[in-house]
Amino acid sequence: MDQIKIGKFIASCRKEQGMTQAALAEKLGISDQAVSKWETGKSMPDLDKISELCGYLGIDVNELLSGEKLTMEQYKEHAERNLIETLSSSSFTLKEKIEFYKKKWLKEHIAFMVMLAVIIVAMLVAGVIMKNSVVIAIAVVLFPVFHAIRYNSMMIYVERSVYDGSGNQQ
Repeated sequence: MDQIKIGKFIASCRKEQGMTQAALAEKLGISDQAVSKWETGKSMPDLDKISELCGYLGIDVNELLSGEKLTMEQYKEHAERNLIETLSSSSFTLKEKIEFYKKKWLKEHIAFMVMLAVIIVAMLVAGVIMKNSVVIAIAVVLFPVFHAIRYNSMMIYVERSVYDGSGNQQ
């Protein structure tokens, strides 16, 4: 993959859409400098931004990685080449990908987890104050139940993100 060619293509597509670097950066939730680095070939978009970027630019991932608009005849040839190049240049091990997506899920769900913890602790405290063993028991049971649900939800997300659905790594 030619990062400079890809960068010029990103800039061209962005301009075709009538967007500034700042506008594209805002839509993607990143800095203007990140877009500038892509467009100058100094870096590539993160994996979790590529699909969203393509949507805003009106292109698909294959065209992005090729650095040009593709005809139907070129599409398959470029798709196979891009896949091979991407897989061979990917320096992430399976364990690293899993850890990345776990951390990403946790960052996205931290507020919800804190809220559940506060509710459970409040129930436990209320049960102790009211000397109500049923409320205490419910709070004690809810903790591992919510933990199991959280962990399973996270692992489903990780599995879907790391694997393509057929058991093959993405």
